[in-house]
Amino acid sequence: MKKQNVVLTSSDINRIITRIAFEIIEKHQGVDKLALIGIQRRGVFLAERIQKKIEEIENIKIPTGNLDINLYRDDWTSIGNQPVVRPTEIVFSVDEHHIILIDDVLFTGRTIRAAMDAILDYGRPEKIELAVLVDRGHRELPIEANYIGRFIETRHSETINVLLTEQDGSDSVILEGK
Repeated sequence: MKKQNVVLTSSDINRIITRIAFEIIEKHQGVDKLALIGIQRRGVFLAERIQKKIEEIENIKIPTGNLDINLYRDDWTSIGNQPVVRPTEIVFSVDEHHIILIDDVLFTGRTIRAAMDAILDYGRPEKIELAVLVDRGHRELPIEANYIGRFIETRHSETINVLLTEQDGSDSVILEGK
């Protein structure tokens, strides 16, 4: 039987979103040239939340898009005969923008590598950074987040499940393992 442990509550997630928004604004000294791109699925919802928080703080709505990376994955042939491809919507030029990729969990780094490859098909951003809700370690590629909600030490046999209201009906992060 798998043991489940709630490691982040809805309140924790809201505080993390607020902190990351402030960190982004502070590091960039405002929001000029900034754009957010959420990685399908839950990264999209997190990007929208960060965008709204930045808009509350700076009174400016920054460009936000979403990205599906399934066909850019180095393991896409092993995830099934018919990988589910979700929409990519980037309705602004990535050229010369400071793109902040947003994802729910950073694990091996392979999703982020695929996302960077996909973004470069849309143009040449001036800079790409990464914001994640949870960093669980165990990198297979030399990829590191610029903005981290929470580092949660895990074993390989454990999983981190991020639940967000937009997809799952409530907000929480659950560590599941034996």
